[in-house]
Formats: sequence, C-alpha cells, structure tokens
Amino acid sequence: MDLNRIIQALKGTIDPKLRIAAENELNQSYKIINFAPSLLRIIVSDHVEFPVRQAAAIYLKNMVTQYWPDREPPPGEAIFPFNIHENDRQQIRDNIVEGIIQSPDLVRVQLTMCLRAIIKYDFPGHWPSVVDKIDYYLQSQSSGSWLGSLLCLYQLVKTYEYKKAEEREPLIAAMHIFLPRVQRQIIQLLPDSSHYSVLLQKQILKIFYALVQYALPLQLVNNQMMTEWMEIFRTVIDRTVPPETLQIDEDDRPELVWWKCKKWALHIVARLFERYGSPGTVTKEYLEFSEFFLKNYAVGIQQVLLKILDQYRQKEYIAPRVLQQAFNYLNQGVVHSVTWKQMKPHIQNISEDVIFSVMCYKDEDEELWQEDPYEYIRMKFDIFEDYASPTTAAQALLYTAAKKRKEVLPKMMAFCYQILTDPNFDPRKKDGALHVIGSLADILLKKSLFKDQMELLLQNHVFPLLLSNLGYLRARSCWVLHAFSSLKFHNELNLRNAVELAKKILIEDKEMPVKVEAALALQSLISNQIQAKECMKPHIRPIMQELLHIVRETENDDVTNVIQKMICEYSQEVPSIAVDMTQHLAEIFGKVLQSDDYEEVEDKTVMAMGILHTIDTILTVVEDHKEVIQQLENICLRIIDLVLHKNIIEFYEEILSLAYSLTCHSISPQMWQLLGILYEVFQQDCFEYFTDMMPLLHNYVTIDTNTLLSNPKHLEILFTMCRKVLSGDTGEDAECHAAKLLEVIILQCKGRGIDQCIPLFVQLVLERLTRGVKTSELRTMCLQVAIAALYYNPDLLLHTLERIQLPHNPGPITVQFINQWMNDTDCFLGHHDRKMCVIGLSILLQLQNRPPAVDAVVEQIVPSILFLFLGLKQVCASRQLFTRENHSKAEKADTEENEEISSDEDETNISPQAMQSNNGRSEDGDDDDDDWDEEVVEETALEGFSTPLDLDNGVDEYQFFTHALLTVQSRDVAWYQLLVAPLSEDQRRTLQEVYAVAEHRRTVAEAKKKIEQQGGFTFQNKGVLSAFNFGSVVPSNN
Repeated sequence: MDLNRIIQALKGTIDPKLRIAAENELNQSYKIINFAPSLLRIIVSDHVEFPVRQAAAIYLKNMVTQYWPDREPPPGEAIFPFNIHENDRQQIRDNIVEGIIQSPDLVRVQLTMCLRAIIKYDFPGHWPSVVDKIDYYLQSQSSGSWLGSLLCLYQLVKTYEYKKAEEREPLIAAMHIFLPRVQRQIIQLLPDSSHYSVLLQKQILKIFYALVQYALPLQLVNNQMMTEWMEIFRTVIDRTVPPETLQIDEDDRPELVWWKCKKWALHIVARLFERYGSPGTVTKEYLEFSEFFLKNYAVGIQQVLLKILDQYRQKEYIAPRVLQQAFNYLNQGVVHSVTWKQMKPHIQNISEDVIFSVMCYKDEDEELWQEDPYEYIRMKFDIFEDYASPTTAAQALLYTAAKKRKEVLPKMMAFCYQILTDPNFDPRKKDGALHVIGSLADILLKKSLFKDQMELLLQNHVFPLLLSNLGYLRARSCWVLHAFSSLKFHNELNLRNAVELAKKILIEDKEMPVKVEAALALQSLISNQIQAKECMKPHIRPIMQELLHIVRETENDDVTNVIQKMICEYSQEVPSIAVDMTQHLAEIFGKVLQSDDYEEVEDKTVMAMGILHTIDTILTVVEDHKEVIQQLENICLRIIDLVLHKNIIEFYEEILSLAYSLTCHSISPQMWQLLGILYEVFQQDCFEYFTDMMPLLHNYVTIDTNTLLSNPKHLEILFTMCRKVLSGDTGEDAECHAAKLLEVIILQCKGRGIDQCIPLFVQLVLERLTRGVKTSELRTMCLQVAIAALYYNPDLLLHTLERIQLPHNPGPITVQFINQWMNDTDCFLGHHDRKMCVIGLSILLQLQNRPPAVDAVVEQIVPSILFLFLGLKQVCASRQLFTRENHSKAEKADTEENEEISSDEDETNISPQAMQSNNGRSEDGDDDDDDWDEEVVEETALEGFSTPLDLDNGVDEYQFFTHALLTVQSRDVAWYQLLVAPLSEDQRRTLQEVYAVAEHRRTVAEAKKKIEQQGGFTFQNKGVLSAFNFGSVVPSNN
C-alpha cells in the first residue's frame, strides 16, 4: 500500500472542503490487503502529523470493531461479507502492543479499544502469545513501557470482567503470571508519589478491580495474597496527597491522579466488603472468605475511612468520589457488630458534622441554580449523577444506621428539630435538616414514636417554608411533602393545605426547579390520598397545562411520568382534555426529535420515549370515547409518520403500541393505509420488530375482519410478512409469532371463504418444520397452523397434505404430519394450545374417510386427548391458586416491620449451615416461587392473541370431544372400540371425569341461554354417562 496516499486521504478527512473526496478514497481502499497494517504504521510514526495519526487510529478502531471476526453470508446469499484478511490480522497482532506502548495518550485510547476487540475474538485461540508479549514489557527495565503494557493487561481483564467463573479460565491462567508481578510492581512504586508512579499505581488498581468486581477468583487470591493486597489498598487510601495539589482549582482536583488512585483503592475495598465480605449476604462459595474478611480486614480499613471523614470534618479537602466510597464502605459496616462497635462512638459526629454537611445546599448548587436552572434540574434527577454522588451515599449510610441501630434516629431527629425550630439558623442548614428528615421518611412513618409527630412537623416547619423567599427551600419543602405523601393525616385541613400549596407552587412559582418538585409532590399526594385526589379534581385542566409546560421547557422525564400517573388517576376527567394534551405532547416530541443535540444526549431519547408512553396511556384511558379516539388518531399518525420518516428505530416499539391502541375497537381507513406503510418499512430492515408488530397485526385480523377480507392485498401483506419471518433468520420467537398470526387468520376466517390461503399457510409452516427447530414451542406452533386448517376444513387440509411436495421429502406428507403431531402432544402448553390440540384430535378421530396414517396411531389418540385434559385441569387450578396467593401477599405487605438490631449483634445470626443451604437454594438468583408464578401465569406468551375459540361463547373443548366420541360410538362401534381399548383404569376414570365436566358445562350453558331468552326449552338429562359402553364385548355389525 502507498502510505503517502493513505496519509493524504486521512489528512483530507480533517478538512471540510476535502472530506467527501477523502472518505471516498478511503472507502475504495480499505478492503485492499495490507491497508489495516498500513494504518497502524501511520499511527506509530513520529514523522506523521499528529491529527493524521489520530484520524488513522479512529479509522483502524472502526475497521477492527466491524471487520475483525469472520462472518457468515446472510441467508440465501453466497458472497461472504468483508473481513480483515488473516495476513493483515497477524501483522496487527504482532505490532499492536508495541503501538500502544509507543503512542501518545489520544492515539493510545483508540488502540486499546482495538486491542479489546481483538482479544475478544482471538484470545486464547488465535493469539495465546499476547500474554507473553505483555509480560515481556511488564518486566522491562525501562519504566516507559510499563504504562502501555498495563493498559494492554487491563484490556485483557476487562474482556472477561462480567463472564461467569467457568468462562474465565483463560484469564485466570494468565493472571497466575500477572497478579504476583503487578503486586510486586505496586509495592515498589508505593514510596514514590510522583505523577507517573501514581499513574501506574492507579492502573494496577483498575486491573485488580476489573478482576474481582463481578467474581472473586479464590483459586488466584488466597488469604496471604489478599492480606498483602489489603495492606496496599490501606496504604493508598491513608497516604497524604501532595500539598501542592491544593493550588489547583477545586473543581479540577478530583481529576488529579493522586485522588483517582485513592478512589480506585476505595472502590475495591467497598466492593470486596459489599459482595464478598459480609456474612449473611454472600453466596456459599464466599462464606469462608466473608468471615475471614470481617475478622481480619474490615476494622482496619474502616479505621482509615473514619480518619478521612474526620479530615473532611476538619474542613480538609476530600475528593467527592473518595467521600462517596467511604460512605459506601461504612454503610456495609453498620450491620456487623465488629465494625459497628468501632463506628458507634463516632456515629453522632459523623451524622451531624459530615453526613449532614454533605446533605446541605451548597455554593456549587446555588451557582448552578442561578446560572442554568434547567441543568440543575437535569443533574438532580440524573440517576448516573446519583450513583457517583457523595450526597446519595451519605443519605444511604444515614438511612441504614437509622434503620438498623436504635440510638441513631432519636439523636439525629433531635438535632434536626433544633435547627428547624431556631429562626436564627442558616437557611441552608434548614435545607439540610429537611433533606435528612425526608430521607428517613420511610422509617419515621413506621415508628410509633415519630409517626404521629410528622403531621405537626409538616404543619409547623414545612408549610411555612413552602412560602419562603428562597427557591431552594421551597423546592426542598415540596420534596419533603413528596416523601411524606403516604402519611395518614388526622386533620383533613392539613392535607388540604398540603395539596393546595403544592398546586399553587406548581402553577404560580417562577422558578423551574421548584415547579418540578411541586409537580412530583402533587402527583404523589393525589396518588396516596383520596381526599387530595377529590380536592384537585376541579383543577385538573390547569394542572395538566402546567405540567405540559414544564415538560416542554425542561424535557424532564420524571415530569412526563407525573403526567402519565395523573392521567391514570383522573381517567374520568381526561377525555375532555385529551386532545389538547396529546397535541401538546406531540409538539414536544417533535421539538425533541428535531433538536440539534438529539443524537448526542441520551436523556432526550428517554424523555421522548416517556412522551410516547404518556400518549399511549391517554389512548388507553379514552378507549371507550370513540369521538376522542378519532381526533387523537390524526395526531398519533403524524407522530408515527415522523418516526418512520426519520427512521428512528429505537421508537418503533412505541409507535407500534400507539397504532395498536388506535385499533382496539375499530379500524379507520387511515389505519388500514398504515398497514401498507408498515409493510414497506418491514421489507426494508425491520424483521426483528415483527413481535412488536404482532398485537397490531392481530387487531387487523380480529377487529375488522370484513375489511381485511374485502381487499386481497391485506391478506397478501400479512402472509408475505409471515413468510419472510419463517424463511429468514429472525429467531424462533419471531417465527412463533408469525405462525400464531397464520393460526389466528384461519380461525378468525372459518366459513369466510379463504380456502385459497390454506394450502399456502400449511405448506409454509410444514416447510419450516423440515429445517432445524430448536424449541418445542415453534414446532407445536407450526403444527397448530395445520390443526387450525383441519378445524377450518378437514377435507381441504387432507387434500393439501396429499399434494404438498416438501424439500427432501418425496411423496405426500400426511403420515409425517400425523406422526409428528402424535409425538408432540405433550409439548402443547397453556390453555389455548391444549384446547386446539384436543379439538384437532377430536376431528381426526371422527373422520369418516380416514387416511391410513390415522388408523396407524389409533392407540395414541384418546390417551393423548386425556393427557391434554389433565394439563387443562392443572392450568385452571394453578391460576386459581396463584390468584389466592397474590391476595394473601398483598395483605402481608401491609404489616409493620421493625428491623433494628441491638448494638452488639450482627444483622443476621443465621448459622453457616443454614446460610449454605439457603445460598444453595437461591444461588441462581431465582427462587422456586418465582419460577412457579411464571409457569402458571404465562405458560405461553402467545395466548394473549385471542381467537374465536377463546371467547366465552366459543367452542367448548370438553363438549366438542364428548360429542365427537359419542358420534363415533353410534356410527362406527368397531373404530370406537379400537380408540378406547388401550385405556388403563386410570385413563378410563379420567375419561369419565371429562364426560362429567362436559355434561356440567352443557347444563350451565343451556341454563344461561334459557335465562337470556327468558324462557326456552327445558333441558332434560338423558344420562350421557350411561351412553358410553366400555365393555369388551362389541355387538357384531353383521
């Protein structure tokens, strides 16, 4: 490859005037052999301008990420997609570690991403030597190669970070070499506090964290080695940061390598304590380690952390993430007696001087509020900010201490009361006091000592601050109202006051952060207090208008959720304002999508999704108001059109849900037009969205069958989509849905003249069965389409089976179909599928012109049907049991709990043996109850797609079967005897039970019909049970 030509093309990509031509040049060259290694040579060359090296690194990263692994051609295509040639891959493997070591940081970051992708695909199989190469540079006498080699090792460990223990063997083998090596290295580096030394130390700590954060390899880290590592962590956490760092601006200090190194050491010890070091919460393989950790390390590390908190208390600078991780560690220590004893003498000072201080409104809060209130809102509601926030960690520590240790709550509440009752206290401390009390609301509302005082607290201290001239105090007071929204008010006037104040602030306050908190408080009060809901009913329109205004201005997803919940609360009032609301939401949605930074800001996607969910909620609430739905339809179609036009795939699921909601009761001509548009979209790139389309497609078939059949194009579209799914590689879940749709069409259109479709449908599913099928669900679903065709018209199906020619199956396939069906009767699950199978077999057994294939399986037919009835009986019983259990669980949830533990106890005193057995039971994270619930309630996910057979007045499978067998008995005694001859005594008893159920159901149905008609014929019991003869002697027909 001509390096200069590539360099010039890369240089052109940086110049806006030359970019298009340069990109075309690169796109024509990248498939040429030696192109990728040439990029690596450019990247490591000191003679090439840095921006060009950077562009080359980005291009190589994209190539490696996309084209490194070998890929198979798509189904039906013979041409293999492009991937980097093995010769080029080998050149890159041979040189990339050196490239990372030699390159400057901005280029190195791209190369390490390349390395991660290569390790993912090639280690250990194609590239076991990467271990030796990294080890060679780690042992180098030149410290200049250490950082690059540690970065390479980090990529190796990160590749296996979240893999299960049994999948980590290649990494563990490598770390037997590396872990002792990096441990010696960090011990040598510890005395040196220079920037480069601490940078290396930080990278070693990051490697250790990635190694242990998901699974602790005990075969690698024995007690002696862990003791050495814990001493390293303790040293890093405890050592002083160079005093010259105080000259750096405070906002920039957290990024300094000395603080980052401390943060990673703390990150490790907090993770070890939380995941592996707390007896009572660990899985059984870590039980011994957890006891060792608690006995040998927990107190020593905690001693250093208490020192850090004391430094913060003395106004020394502590980086926020260091403080946060210290709180996280102490949070674990609260529940263990050994750590609590050490913490207990200090907990009041920690609570009042450290935690409280962190929870107060600060200068940086005020600065952000004033400069950019919308960013202030975004930050306060960002869950990622919460994750890293010392405030959230402090709040969690205080909550645990107050909940688990009885001496903490009364002292902290007395401290806060003192601040709130003294008018001379700094308002920011009042904010802190309210923040503390609101954080503890769950506990306070369950403690008899406090819960009756909370209403007075709101009345005397929160209501007045709702009228404060300080915005942050008004916002905090709203937040406290939200926290105590489930309080049982004794004085209705106080409740009315709370909800009126929240409404007033929502509508009239001028500061947006206050309005957002007021919105959350108001909705929570309305959801928790019936009187509040009634009180606000006359004001629902202005409240909703204000909420929409806030969403438009702030694009805050939490307020979108408030609107959604309010719609559900005021379902009677919403129809009158639904059109205006939906119009506003649609405008906000359009604004979000069209904003310049939409693709860069993830929050906007979440918010836009929230808007679509809210509109869907409105559609659900107004579903019985036909005239409102008609008006909403036009607005929703514009949204659907916008998403499809801009090809925003992440919203396809939501717009399909909107379309579904618009077609649940009737389908307008515009919605029928949408079917054609969706078909075009589906043809392009959206196979994987077929399951999301399914509810809508089901509506097209079942809600407006007349229009479906009025235009052959409609059925053609549905069949083509199903054929594409069943012939492609979308996965068996989508294929099950496609087969289900075919079954629904057949059952919905029975007697409606779709005979010409039946052979096409049946051939499609039976062809699918000739290819590999992994799940029994797909196999039974394909069989079910043919069974539905049998129900539609038995002669037509049998004729079709005789005529169908399948690949690799010469001759008719009736025998194969019948045999497969008989073999799989135990795979039919759920109510509908079993019912369909019973009906199909019942038709089969009473055929007058039986194919020989049916005669061949005569001994299996009735036993299979009885087995299916046992399954049906179990489903009904299980559902009833599940309903009762849910009811009792709901009752238990209301009982009060006291989770305090005395000062000299651990949270759990479970014996190790009991803990082991407990952990053995729930090791996989699932317990038996959950599995049972899942099995009972959702035996098949496709049951939600109903057919005429599933309606209350649909075919009853018990009566259908008994009628079929009675018909055979009266018409063909010899065949009847062949059918019942194989039955055991148990099966004969089951058959009698089936007859009894059929008789009962028929009696009930007749009585119901009689009542409806207010006088009809009288049903006389003709003794059906006695009509069946199980005797061995069969009267001769001769």
